Amino acid sequence: MPEKNNYTAEDIQVLEGLQAVRKRPGMYIGTTDVAGFHHLVWEVVDNSIDEAMAGHCKNILIKIHKDGSLSVEDDGRGIPVEKHSKTGKSSLETVMTILHAGGKFGGGGYKVSGGLHGVGASVVNALSAYTKAEVFRDGKVYMQEYAQGKPLGELQTTGVSSQTGTRITFRPDPEIFGDTVEFNLQTIINRLRQQAYLTRGVTIAIIDERDNRKYRFYFEGGIASYISYLNKNREPLSQVIAVEKEVEEGYVEVALQYTGAFQENIFTFANNIHTPEGGMHLTGFRSALTRTINAYARKAGLLKEKDENLSADDVREGLTAIISVKVHDPQFEGQTKSKLGNQEMRAAVESVFSDFLTVFLEENPKDAQSIIGKCALAARARLAARAARDSVIRKGALEGMTLPGKLADCSSKDPSNSELYLVEGDSAGGSAKQGRNRDFQAILPLRGKILNVEQARLDRIVANNEIKSLIIAMGVGVGETFDISRLRYHRVVIMTDADVDGAHIRTLLLTLFFRYFRDLVEKGHIYIAQPPLYKITQNRKSAYAYTEEQKQLMLESDFDSSMKVNIQRYKGLGEMNPDQLWETTMDPVRRKMLKVTIEDAEQADMIFDTLMGSEVAPRKKFIQTHAKRVKNLDI
Repeated sequence: MPEKNNYTAEDIQVLEGLQAVRKRPGMYIGTTDVAGFHHLVWEVVDNSIDEAMAGHCKNILIKIHKDGSLSVEDDGRGIPVEKHSKTGKSSLETVMTILHAGGKFGGGGYKVSGGLHGVGASVVNALSAYTKAEVFRDGKVYMQEYAQGKPLGELQTTGVSSQTGTRITFRPDPEIFGDTVEFNLQTIINRLRQQAYLTRGVTIAIIDERDNRKYRFYFEGGIASYISYLNKNREPLSQVIAVEKEVEEGYVEVALQYTGAFQENIFTFANNIHTPEGGMHLTGFRSALTRTINAYARKAGLLKEKDENLSADDVREGLTAIISVKVHDPQFEGQTKSKLGNQEMRAAVESVFSDFLTVFLEENPKDAQSIIGKCALAARARLAARAARDSVIRKGALEGMTLPGKLADCSSKDPSNSELYLVEGDSAGGSAKQGRNRDFQAILPLRGKILNVEQARLDRIVANNEIKSLIIAMGVGVGETFDISRLRYHRVVIMTDADVDGAHIRTLLLTLFFRYFRDLVEKGHIYIAQPPLYKITQNRKSAYAYTEEQKQLMLESDFDSSMKVNIQRYKGLGEMNPDQLWETTMDPVRRKMLKVTIEDAEQADMIFDTLMGSEVAPRKKFIQTHAKRVKNLDI
């Protein structure tokens, strides 16, 4: 239901001034890398989404401009422009230049919003070289410009208009983000598609003026449609189950579907803000899911009296779920809002979802049998995995027995200073063992290609010799016994050959880490080594090139064009002698390593499912779509 339309200057409350944002931007946007750069977009878009959640906005338009700026326009009420009683400035200037000023701290501006801290517009302004705010309101067009958060002039009336809304245009400041960062269209598309699913009935359009690409999202089905999108490449075991209900604490929406996959995929949102670390709404959902499924299974005779209850992990295998709540006074942890702390939402979600799921299972016995059958299989696999783990892993590293025989360990016992190299094959392993610094670098050679964990349960995974050796070497355990505090090396480095087989092994390892050791990825412990592709030699001068482009540049600028040049293409790490491998790939002073991160868990999940899952058609389509972008493929 739309809220009151009298959104006025008195709804803008001032808490404190804008000061340390440029000095310590990380406190407000998390980082100043690519993620922080795009966080500026999310802050501005979230303000428009808040207008949509309040029932005052139906259309949001995002434009990426050729000059490096981006604009967000909505057809909401428009930011108030009249003079603010406490600041003596226009309400627009107050919102744009004073930290913690906005319509979300009480008053009548918004009943629910994602912009809890009220820092969005002012932080974006402070971290932008140039910002322009345009407001369409009261039949007029108002405009004010800013540089690094400071007004370039007074608020102006620039025209007349029958529409209402706000347009914010900003160009991020190179002093904060550097000159090389630019807006990534796919990153923006992924986020805005998500927002369109979460805000039923709103149209979100994107125009990239750099190459005139255009996209438009509108989903009447809301998060139920979102579930169908996420599971488009998976075999469904049930229909999409969805419930939404307004409660005293706010609003609860839950949608879920079981598939034939072995992993769970749960995404949580509070006031349309993604909460990757979950929080109270996730706790309530998980509690209701486990209790309700067990209660139904007992009542329907699908669990016998002698059977133990299904565990929380059992009932989440193959589950894709979205929990979206709207809260009147959200309590997030940190400005990046990664976890919801409202205790009342735990009980609200648990009550709403438990009541609904109980009725659904009773009214849909076929779906109920499929779901509980899946959970029971997961339980049997869990018990088998526990037995294998108990006999192999717990009796291994965790109880003081010997580490894998092929592991060449380092002498350092300080995990923060230790590195574990996962090396493809015995030949490369031999070079790495001889070339390493034994003080802090450990080497674990892996024979052949490890198991594709996307298509296997934990019981098969822990029985795989190569994975078993890796788990014991890392020391963290797996599944129920996983404990990141036991990690023996704070840098786990994947070092494979620069060919198709090497890329496949690297992908298999990344799949393993993403599905079963995701904390290691999210905490920044997984790296990919970058061995050179070429050694270029002329007389006694030699250099290494890591890309085709670098090779060409070196040949044109660093070597004499009238003399013979010897170019050696490294097909495998084993072709390098130990000194070369140390010099190019393992020496901390000169090496190049990529840290593996997860910027978008939803997209990462879909990519792993497409590339490594059991369905062939999506993989074939992906290859056909992207084949033309592959350069210099070695086969």
